Amino acid sequence: MKRVTERGKENHGKRQRLQRVGERDFDLVYSIMEEAFPYDERRSYDEQKQLLADPKYQIYGLFAPADSALKAFITFYRLDGFVFAEHFATSKEYRNQGLGEGILRELTETLEERICLEVELPETEFAKRRIAFYQRNGFSLNPYSYVQPPISAGRAAIPLLLMTTGGVLTEREFLRIKETLYREIYHVDDLSFHGQTE
Repeated sequence: MKRVTERGKENHGKRQRLQRVGERDFDLVYSIMEEAFPYDERRSYDEQKQLLADPKYQIYGLFAPADSALKAFITFYRLDGFVFAEHFATSKEYRNQGLGEGILRELTETLEERICLEVELPETEFAKRRIAFYQRNGFSLNPYSYVQPPISAGRAAIPLLLMTTGGVLTEREFLRIKETLYREIYHVDDLSFHGQTE
């Protein structure tokens, strides 16, 4: 990403920028992740931390200038032809301040690749609001059936939908992204995983 700073080399301009998060601040990230995501949507602490060694995996955070508290973070993988945003959350103390929109704006302005993320099915008001939030920020909801394989041992598969920047995917584009996610993120063979959910 362009226009971001390394942690410890903060941008002191008026507009806060995302900063690359490393091992030093990982515990702050995981604490918010535990609070924001259900058990089946996150890995164990050790599994998540091991991803820091994967060159495709990156974490960016927004830190409070006064006390270095982590306000929000986003994790993503740079894959073949697109970026997969996996976890995106704001600390409960900083919610409803427009931070999420600012982070997505910075990402869409600085990443050249299409951005892809998973959302829950629009079966609850909360899920519908989340989808609308992403739509307001340049993402399109794709109509194709999709199941997130178990993110870790002991976790369940989850029926979700994919949202992407750059417009709605063609079915061929969707299948390519799905196969890449299954292979690179969830480590399953698309031909052997049939999307079973509990």
